[in-house]
Amino acid sequence: MHEHSAHAEHVYTCTQRDSAAASSSIVASWRRCIAMHQLAPEDAREPLRLTESEFRTARAESEQLIVNASDELDRLFTTVGKTGCCLLLTDRNGIALERRGAAGDDKHFHELGLWTGSIWTEASIGTNGIGTAIADERALSIFRDQHFFSSNISLSCTTAPIRDHRGQLAAALDISTCRDDVNEMTLAMLTQMVRDAAMRIEINLFRSAFAGARFLMVPQGGPNPAAALLAVDRHDLVLGATRAARLALKLDDRRIAAGIPAADALHETRLSDDEDLIDAERAALLRALSRAGGNVSQAAAALGISRATLHRKMKRLNLH
Repeated sequence: MHEHSAHAEHVYTCTQRDSAAASSSIVASWRRCIAMHQLAPEDAREPLRLTESEFRTARAESEQLIVNASDELDRLFTTVGKTGCCLLLTDRNGIALERRGAAGDDKHFHELGLWTGSIWTEASIGTNGIGTAIADERALSIFRDQHFFSSNISLSCTTAPIRDHRGQLAAALDISTCRDDVNEMTLAMLTQMVRDAAMRIEINLFRSAFAGARFLMVPQGGPNPAAALLAVDRHDLVLGATRAARLALKLDDRRIAAGIPAADALHETRLSDDEDLIDAERAALLRALSRAGGNVSQAAAALGISRATLHRKMKRLNLH
């Protein structure tokens, strides 16, 4: 109990210093908990929980998220599940929709509220990995006494946000553990795992949103180039872009809705209009010839032109 009271005193002391919040995102979160949410660090509480009806509604609204995340949750749990870790997938409101945990750890995690239907926002349970990651819209870790409530200082968690096909915050993925032997190095490794899994879920969501499109990887797409994707239609117009691609190429909903060619978005060397038409014709002929296995007669029939016309075009475009 002394440890709990000492933690509460530490929270109050830090939040009363003007310089602390400016230099620490943790202290900034503690301040939000006190000033905005009217919470007290010495209180013992569990996160708020939805009713069964509310939980069913929340899951229904996030059905596509759950479908696209389930395999990644299973894969991640096979790696960390036997080490005393629990996984939570939440929506953008911090509602725990999916959980993975070992049966032997369930009792303790349930007591802490690390369970489906719980709400892991800062307003609900103070500074925590999920709620603070959602508030700050960035990946972070909360190590033991960085939590706001004294009752949670045995917990360590690392969380990564998940964004939808428009780059907006859609969910959060969290790994939590109460193991005594967890140190900052261990947490750093878990952090990388959760970030990688969140990125793969994000890509799954993006691909699902633009089913049937072609996907282009953006060169030099920041620290996670695999997450920088464009969805492109058959006319080479950009249909959508992940957040990483939007940041790399300075794209937004307005530019995408206006109809921007992928070549322009990627700042590729621009051809003149005449060259563009010639290039498009060359590409069409090459596709037809490829599909026909090089047979000119079959390619001409597929294009709806005569064999002689196709030969003339091939000669003009230097395709012989």
